[in-house]
Amino acid sequence: MTKPPAIKEGTVRVQPDSWNTLRRFTPARIGLGRAGGSIPTSELLNFQLAHARARDAVHHSFDIAAFTEKLRAKEIDCLALSSAAGDRQAFIQRPDQGRILDDESTSLLQERECVQPWDVVFVIADGLSAMAVERHALPILEMTRVHLAREDWRIAPCCVVRQGRVAIGDEIGALLQAQLSVVLIGERPGLSSPDSLGAYLTWNPLPGRSNAERNCVSNIRPEGLSYAAAAFKLLHLMRQARARKLSGIELKEDAPLPAPEELRKLFPKENQG
Repeated sequence: MTKPPAIKEGTVRVQPDSWNTLRRFTPARIGLGRAGGSIPTSELLNFQLAHARARDAVHHSFDIAAFTEKLRAKEIDCLALSSAAGDRQAFIQRPDQGRILDDESTSLLQERECVQPWDVVFVIADGLSAMAVERHALPILEMTRVHLAREDWRIAPCCVVRQGRVAIGDEIGALLQAQLSVVLIGERPGLSSPDSLGAYLTWNPLPGRSNAERNCVSNIRPEGLSYAAAAFKLLHLMRQARARKLSGIELKEDAPLPAPEELRKLFPKENQG
């Protein structure tokens, strides 16, 4: 068998891609170039690193004690709860268990006396990226609460849930008799966004609500939707939901986004998000 000719060191070059100029506009994997019949080694290593970060985000353990301490340091009343998924493996393999509370958490909420319905309950759940919650949930919570307090919203104690999915806000809202639930949760990690936060809003939360009855503000992170822009969109949806007594596909996020300088005036504590 004839041996293939040896390739001299330095003769294989990365061939440029015609999409190279577009890379500065997006973190998406475009214009990677090629080296021989494959992508450049550097791009392969970058892909593997991004994949590892996404896997780490899914399996990252939510330090609920540390997070609730941060909330209390900001004088935010909060409750530490758990879903019926006993550990991370159960949470990943049994999505249904992540949508309901465990018995102890259910009893804790049932024992809380509610003189009249709350206007809103904020639920913070680790979801599929506890990193997203630990990095981004507190700024969004603070920025929205300031405006709601000025408008005399009755805000229930913040419920922080370990191993929780979006629908767990329905049970929590029903138990606390809240008219509106807002779930801040770690979204499914992507290969360029392992720490993306989502905000899900549901009017009249009750077990069994479908995703068509919710509104979502997604990709909240410094590299995606800024804290100020997300807070603006979320507040608009909350006000409209309260006024029209509905959420979901019938409620559109149609408010024009203010200019950056106007957002900075509305939310001076944006923290560069």
